[in-house]
Amino acid sequence: MTEEFLQKFTRDVARRIEVHGHMWYEEVVRELGEAKALALRDKVTVQVAENMAQRRGNKPELSLDDLAKCWLAQDGFWFQEVEFSEDMATAKKCNDNTWKKFSPFEAECIKKLLGMGDAEGLKGLQKALDYRIYGRLNRQSSYFDGDSLVFRMNDCRVQSARMRKGLPDYPCKSAGLVEYSCFAKGMDGRIAMECIGCPPDSHPEDWFCAWKFYMEEGR
Repeated sequence: MTEEFLQKFTRDVARRIEVHGHMWYEEVVRELGEAKALALRDKVTVQVAENMAQRRGNKPELSLDDLAKCWLAQDGFWFQEVEFSEDMATAKKCNDNTWKKFSPFEAECIKKLLGMGDAEGLKGLQKALDYRIYGRLNRQSSYFDGDSLVFRMNDCRVQSARMRKGLPDYPCKSAGLVEYSCFAKGMDGRIAMECIGCPPDSHPEDWFCAWKFYMEEGR
């Protein structure tokens, strides 16, 4: 990764963070109304600013990995504020609907970043998965099983933190089904997906969730 590409990647992730926050706000408006959404956004904005300032410290600017952590924190702030204001079900609904919009947006960002087209197939998807924001936070792996691409999240920052606290896995399957299928379609509309396993499903020790991607016949 050249310095020029790293700077370009960093600027792109900063833009993704901004758009992701706005998408969360739009979903909360749709679910709870503008007045409540504005009140929650004010709280999230303060938390995001404090988190960014803490991570920056005396550094001239945030690094790419720092930005990725700020993105994850922002996502968590929105989720928690909706959960505390309403309930878990409402927070999960807003979260899942945000992923439905953010995943294809992130796919488009990555295609532009890497100079990829709209029909790069499974090999293109495999490459793009490493340039998602999650790729800077979690340990992941992928391999080809015949004509299918298998992707595994071997170490998830969120789930590992819950393990350290003695908490059960967060049931993220509903979000994952939207997140990964929409990202794959955003990369190449011919790609379909199935879930191998994702919490609350049981899983082995070497991964938290796993997904299989394949090309749809006749497309």
